[in-house]
Amino acid sequence: MSEELEQLLKSLHLRKIGELLEEELRRAEKQQIPYHEFLLRLVRPQWHAKQQQALEWRIKRARLPERWTLETFPFKKQPGVNRRQLKTLAELDFIPRAENLVFIGPTGVGKTGLASALLLKALQNGYRGQFLRAQDLFDDMYASLADHSSRKLINRLARLDLLLIDEMGYLNLRPEQTNIFFKLMEERYNRRATLITTNLDYDEWHQFLGNKPMVEALLSRLRHHCHTLRIDGPSLREPQS
Repeated sequence: MSEELEQLLKSLHLRKIGELLEEELRRAEKQQIPYHEFLLRLVRPQWHAKQQQALEWRIKRARLPERWTLETFPFKKQPGVNRRQLKTLAELDFIPRAENLVFIGPTGVGKTGLASALLLKALQNGYRGQFLRAQDLFDDMYASLADHSSRKLINRLARLDLLLIDEMGYLNLRPEQTNIFFKLMEERYNRRATLITTNLDYDEWHQFLGNKPMVEALLSRLRHHCHTLRIDGPSLREPQS
């Protein structure tokens, strides 16, 4: 490969083609491969490399703490999970329909793992998403008040195809944080899918969000198009003997 061609491939970010070119040239000459097949042998791996690169970028941006998958989830150890229902949800039809998913259950039953697996599946299928622990989300909302960036924060999160809010529970919140959260959920309503894990049932949400009328309005929107998955099973974090 000439220096000029090598430089052109690098400039065009076609490094995979550069890696394969000499080998494929020898193969084409030896096997008398048609031009179109030769081109496909170069372009196809380059496309796959670009797709993988884009996926890794989406996963990095999503801030997934672990790459859980439904294939590796210990369903046999968690009888409280409806495996068939999860398999149906993994088809991701709920995302274009802007339907919400709420996992409710005690600590350790696998809520975060299942929710993260669905988010990863969405990322693998080209959707944009993000994993946010509830405490971090509300901290960001409070910090946004100081520099008047609340609108910017809401706009960024409202555009995501799938937003995963993990560990909604007993948090010490100020009314301003609740207001921003309500605004975010209002702007995602009927437009984007939201996935929430929590150890609290719906009638307990006002205990940490406060402002019961606002919470009722929030839940009305959240539950309008929603799949609620209650996990009543053993903890997966029990010490192994």
